[in-house]
Amino acid sequence: MPEQTATMAPTVAEESAEPQPSAPSEPDPAAAQRMTDAFVSVGTVAFDRFYMTLHREAKDYYRAVPAKDLKKRLPENLAWAAKHRLNLIIRPRPQEPILVQLDDISPDAADRLRPVAFLGLETSPGNHQAWIALTAEEADKHLVRRLKKGTDADAGATGAVRIAGSINFKQKYAPDFPRVQIVHSAPGLVPSRAQLESLGVVAASEAAAAPGEEDLAAVVIRARPARRQPRGWPDYQRCLDGAPPNGEGTGPDRSSADFFWCLLAVQWGWGIEETVERLMELSDKAQENGEGYALRTAERAAEAVERNGRRAD
Repeated sequence: MPEQTATMAPTVAEESAEPQPSAPSEPDPAAAQRMTDAFVSVGTVAFDRFYMTLHREAKDYYRAVPAKDLKKRLPENLAWAAKHRLNLIIRPRPQEPILVQLDDISPDAADRLRPVAFLGLETSPGNHQAWIALTAEEADKHLVRRLKKGTDADAGATGAVRIAGSINFKQKYAPDFPRVQIVHSAPGLVPSRAQLESLGVVAASEAAAAPGEEDLAAVVIRARPARRQPRGWPDYQRCLDGAPPNGEGTGPDRSSADFFWCLLAVQWGWGIEETVERLMELSDKAQENGEGYALRTAERAAEAVERNGRRAD
């Protein structure tokens, strides 16, 4: 697919007027188009696109679909997803700025973030999500982590999101499945670090934070060069034993263990599909959450290894 050229997003934008919504039980292609346009306005040139079943299994995964091609197929994709009770998921792939997904935040947090978020969503009644674009100079990993902590957002959010206008198919909502709604959009909005801190949405600095995914990826790159031919699998139990404690302090953080194991597997030469299959055999969390979780974990690991490999060259 041909590469798209992104232009730097403007730092000032006017909030767009909201159109009249269509019937809640039907998908809304216009909302999906507006959401896509909002991402394009802040430098996104392509999207991953896939469906997810009620049982959280990923289907028909397409990587790096150019924005214009995604938009062209949206009405067809939305109709297909609604007919077969599938969630239509996208993951933006920006060139610049950096995008921060603040998922599963409260309505109050979403309202406080409105002046700095280029997109606000209600994915289900009472469950909100905000997207913030930051320049590469402003967006270090510590700021992103503090922003997620300050808004009580999901620290493990992967960048995948149900597209606006689609139906949110989760078992707990049956039979009245809600539609993902755009709460507000401000195309092109790229706030400064100072603006974020002035709103009180950035947590205080931590003296010794647990290693993040980028840190783990860097350790893997330094520790062992990539092999072209895989010769074995990493020891999953050792990854689990070495994982930091979970938030409740009741055991290891299984998400971190899964991510680190995938980092090693990819660095040792295994492909994403093979890594997903093996993780499903080893990880209790992957078995509980389905193939979609395993796929997201393996993809994040592969992308982190690739980024850190480029930096190490």
